[in-house]
Amino acid sequence: MDNTKRFWAAVTVLTLACCAICLRFSPQKGAVNLPEEDSSEFVTLTDAVPDAIMEIRYYSTYNFTGTRVDGYEEPTALLTKKAAAALKAVSDDVISQGYRLKIYDAYRPQKGVDHFVRWAADIPDTLMKQYFYPDLDKSVLFEQEYIMEKSGHTRGSTVDLTLFDMASEKELDMGGTFDWFGPESHPDFCGNPDTGEYTGDNSKSPDGRSITPEQFANRMLLRRAMLRHGFKALDSEWWHFTLRDEPFPDTYFTFPVKEL
Repeated sequence: MDNTKRFWAAVTVLTLACCAICLRFSPQKGAVNLPEEDSSEFVTLTDAVPDAIMEIRYYSTYNFTGTRVDGYEEPTALLTKKAAAALKAVSDDVISQGYRLKIYDAYRPQKGVDHFVRWAADIPDTLMKQYFYPDLDKSVLFEQEYIMEKSGHTRGSTVDLTLFDMASEKELDMGGTFDWFGPESHPDFCGNPDTGEYTGDNSKSPDGRSITPEQFANRMLLRRAMLRHGFKALDSEWWHFTLRDEPFPDTYFTFPVKEL
């Protein structure tokens, strides 16, 4: 091959490579963002909110699956920088009232969500049923959306948490455990979360369970603090909050949970 042919062959290869790069990185109209490995806009939560207490349930076996969840490599929590800054404001707020934040979960990698989906499809595995879903047949978890193939946690600006009372050195009594699958976990259970009024209406509980006025008030204490500082609540879980103006509303991240 003479020099001219070699030159044009090299130009062709270079052009094709550039086109491939453009196709890989150029956003297409209407395309959904692919899962990302980039953690540069995230922080280790204890660096941003040093007063928060960590009890990362999915790193342990005390969760509804009964095993450590895939993607949780260390007992730590991660959040986007923007959500962590908002949570720091929440922490300062509740500390002034005599409480600390206790974190159960924050960013959840897609691998963890996939683990939940596999677990939910394995109907015979009911190891933790008595602790987290005694009133439900496991077969309804997808239908009732307790388990889904995508989670807001994977976008990095959602946190599951409760309050720790510094005077008693115990968690505030919320009248129910984190990750309880049932209407007893709903913010409107036995009360009106918009007004903070306790009504005692437990008609949605399949087993006639209830919570006390104090337990409802404790839930509202957490809720009001989170809403004051830019988070929005979920209507099915008193412990679950997402930053209203989350920075990655369409991106589902895949990097593992470990110290950054």
